Amino acid sequence: MRLTTKGRFAVTAMIDLALRQGNGPVTLSAISERQEISLSYLEQLFGKLRRHQIVESVRGPGGGYNLARKAADVSVADIIIAVDEPLDATQCGGKENCHSTTHPGGPRCMTHDLWSTLNEKMVEYLDSVSLQDLVDQQKEHKTAELRAADKQSVVVIHRPQAVA
Repeated sequence: MRLTTKGRFAVTAMIDLALRQGNGPVTLSAISERQEISLSYLEQLFGKLRRHQIVESVRGPGGGYNLARKAADVSVADIIIAVDEPLDATQCGGKENCHSTTHPGGPRCMTHDLWSTLNEKMVEYLDSVSLQDLVDQQKEHKTAELRAADKQSVVVIHRPQAVA
């Protein structure tokens, strides 16, 4: 599997967007700033996500992007496939023409079934993880960080004892 920057950035941007649903449309410039992803790159990715009806755009002042469906109904596989990310570990792209270089036109490579099965398992796994799962995971991390910060910032105040 070659999950490139395109797939990772698309998933990251979608988590950012999903975390802010309910607060109105989210601008790509805000996502770009928060996630340190090029704005022009996000524009390309979100164009593809919009065509696959994963996000919808809102034009005009106060415009931006919203999820086109519930986060629970969007899988990581949906996002990666929408941005044209190949989920293929085979050398031949699934065409079964992965013969050796010394025997062109010969039988497929000996490991073709291994990589094909890995492809199936990857897609199966990524299809089982929803955008909502990732949002919930981020919220749990934030809550844990806040608790840890609260424990570190506890100030102990000693009151002087009353003298009798």
